[in-house]
Amino acid sequence: MSVSVSVSVSVTAFTAFAAVLRSESLKIRSARSLGLTLALVFAVTAGFSVLMSTSLGPEEQAAPDFDPLESAYFGLNFGQVAAVCFGALAVAGEYRGGALRVSLTAVPRRGRFYAAKLAAVAVPSFAVGLVTGAVCFLAGQPLTAGGGMGPGDPGAVRAMVGCGLYLTLITLLAAGLATLLRGATAVLGLLIPLLMIVPFVIRGEGLIEYLPDRAGRQILFQDPVGSLGPWTGLAVLALWTAASVWAGWEALRRRDA
Repeated sequence: MSVSVSVSVSVTAFTAFAAVLRSESLKIRSARSLGLTLALVFAVTAGFSVLMSTSLGPEEQAAPDFDPLESAYFGLNFGQVAAVCFGALAVAGEYRGGALRVSLTAVPRRGRFYAAKLAAVAVPSFAVGLVTGAVCFLAGQPLTAGGGMGPGDPGAVRAMVGCGLYLTLITLLAAGLATLLRGATAVLGLLIPLLMIVPFVIRGEGLIEYLPDRAGRQILFQDPVGSLGPWTGLAVLALWTAASVWAGWEALRRRDA
């Protein structure tokens, strides 16, 4: 009897979560600006990456710090900004015009609402990230002088999948912060300098290796530099994301709508 009751409760909870997830996914699909932002993740990342591949000559490839795999994802420097915008805007919409109050009236269980919101953000981000990772590599490498790498070369598949994981984690990092800060502007003002400026200003090794951008992008290197490997670097980014998501949950749980 207890087993059947437990199964029934689990099925009911799953059905309820699925309904909330459909609702949150519909919110994202119906917002044209969010669809455009996701398209920009692909267009900017793939466009700049392929352009970079066509410009690589023998001299650039002979440089001691050149990594043939990581160079295929040059556009990620810019595409990740669009990913941050997508994650922040997808959540920030709840804090305009009392929308969050309406959402929590429809879904009183805040944990279920928050989990569905994050899943609705993560799924399209991962799908776009996978396509982006594959296009950056498969379209860019044949255009590189000498033919570049092939899909069977060491690290190639890992980088293509890693691009999707990286963009998903960056998107969720922004979504968690947007929940904490109750808006997109502060998130963009915090994350864009952290991802776009700090890694280029501060060089070398040490604590800088553990910044989200620097750590997470180790997954894209054929020969990672520094103390973090491909998956340990991505794990560091995952910890940053988990901290952001947890902080967002604490804010959502404790604050009034």
